[in-house]
Amino acid sequence: MKLRVALLTLLCLALLAVPAVAGNLYDNGPINGTVDAWTINFGYVVSDSFTLSSNNATATSIEFGAWLFPGDTLSTVEASVTSQPNSGQIFFDQVLNTTQSGCATNQGGFDVCTINIVVNWSFGSHGTYWLNLQNAVAGGDPAFWDENSGIGCTSLGCPSQAYDSVVGTIPSEAFSISGTTTPEPSSVMLFGSGILGLAGMLRRKW
Repeated sequence: MKLRVALLTLLCLALLAVPAVAGNLYDNGPINGTVDAWTINFGYVVSDSFTLSSNNATATSIEFGAWLFPGDTLSTVEASVTSQPNSGQIFFDQVLNTTQSGCATNQGGFDVCTINIVVNWSFGSHGTYWLNLQNAVAGGDPAFWDENSGIGCTSLGCPSQAYDSVVGTIPSEAFSISGTTTPEPSSVMLFGSGILGLAGMLRRKW
């Protein structure tokens, strides 16, 4: 009886102490900085698809490449997640502060920078979503999302599909989404069952 209680306790602990796994939820490849970029302010919206391979994912940050006029700082951007390109069901829509780093001047005289925004977006289901960027604030000047066509992407569903609100279909842009995933309950139960099975074997052995 005592052994049975101990085994049930182990199973409960296994169910309660499941850590979230941190890492890239989606990666559409590194910044290119030399081909083209698409306006994400002054009424323009750029939308890129991304695929989540796991349920119970939480996005904590988004990193993307931006082209800016020399000396400009991109201070905020409106980021949303929808079921279609800038349309359909709206899951999230926020104006977010940004940080920029690693700026380098390209052949066109633009500063090409890495932009990071912090989010807290929880997705219950896996599947394909759309990230939309618009209303970027960069000192009153245009701001642009770097086009990389998904070259070097590493995630399920890449390269992204992409749309510009005026042009229509365009090559996809440089961005990645980081966050955490939590194992499915069924996986945890299998883990717990393994613990019980192992303990049962030990009991028979002794």
